[in-house]
Amino acid sequence: MNLGVGLSIASNATSCIDEVVAYEAAGADTVWVGEGYGFDAVSTMGALAHATERVHIGSGILGLYNRTPTTTAMSMAGVDALSGGRAILGLGASGPQVVEGWHGVPYTAPIARTREVVDICRAVWRRERVEYAGRHYQLPLPAERGTGLGKALKLIHPPVRDRIPVFLAALGEKNVALTAEIAEGWLPIFYWPERATDVFGAALARGLERRDPALGPLRTVATGPLAIGEGTEEALDRQRHNAARYFGGMGARGHNYYNNLLRAYGYPDEAALIQDFYLDGRRQEAAEAVPDELLRGSSLIGTSEQILARLAAYRAAGVTHLTVIPQGATAEARVDHIARLRELIDQPAPEARPLHGTTGSVR
Repeated sequence: MNLGVGLSIASNATSCIDEVVAYEAAGADTVWVGEGYGFDAVSTMGALAHATERVHIGSGILGLYNRTPTTTAMSMAGVDALSGGRAILGLGASGPQVVEGWHGVPYTAPIARTREVVDICRAVWRRERVEYAGRHYQLPLPAERGTGLGKALKLIHPPVRDRIPVFLAALGEKNVALTAEIAEGWLPIFYWPERATDVFGAALARGLERRDPALGPLRTVATGPLAIGEGTEEALDRQRHNAARYFGGMGARGHNYYNNLLRAYGYPDEAALIQDFYLDGRRQEAAEAVPDELLRGSSLIGTSEQILARLAAYRAAGVTHLTVIPQGATAEARVDHIARLRELIDQPAPEARPLHGTTGSVR
């Protein structure tokens, strides 16, 4: 199982470099660099490419609307060159609050745009002259939309690889199906292995039916907080506030993918309550309403024995990559959690003991 570390979008772009080098030495396989509306991810990825030797470096995630498709492709080709072929493009649509509020572009047709952006990126990496007549992106730009002087171009530098892996962040049914069809990997959030098949299985199956065998098996990344040892209840409790922010505040009422996910997991009443509390400014009450079972099911927090059982559950659900956010007040403590998890991953795990299943879907 691939062990990844997720860097917070609030991470200091300078100080995190030494910490990532330590994660690599502790056994991490991948590092994912977040991007919101602070420092960009690509510059940090370039610095990490220079500072590390082995870990894969993924964007976690680049926003679909933040750059033109060719800029995204150029940036990732640059990181891939600097790292000697260790880049991963993690791509997602984000949401209208950030896309329209920060980038000032309309949040339209995210699923169709995702397909077109991936198509264009792969054409760039194959070093083709890019001629693309999509519904949302046209290269060169047609004369009626510009000067008529545009010409088809190809990437100046021969890329290190003609196929950089693309991992898509997806929760909705259509987006999950698209991911299973066209991407090398899938980046869900709040992945709960005992309930994932009920919620995502049908959409994944539809996409896999259309998947090109040349892509290989779809890689699934489960992401969650990490704390190993006795007395980790405090770390679990801190996650309530983060979960409440997603379920309650990441999107407007009626347009929150994470809230929809909580409903699909079997908590419609709690989803409504968390959102009401959060949007009314009652953040503590929103956090207290987050279900304990969800927090435990989507995290790696507990004793070594409990972590081994969770690893077995992830394996049973088909998870190939774990991306963890180690908890700890110091870099040393966080690195120690990664080293301990590496040891647990590399030893045989007991059979998973499923909590229980539920049926649902994310729309």
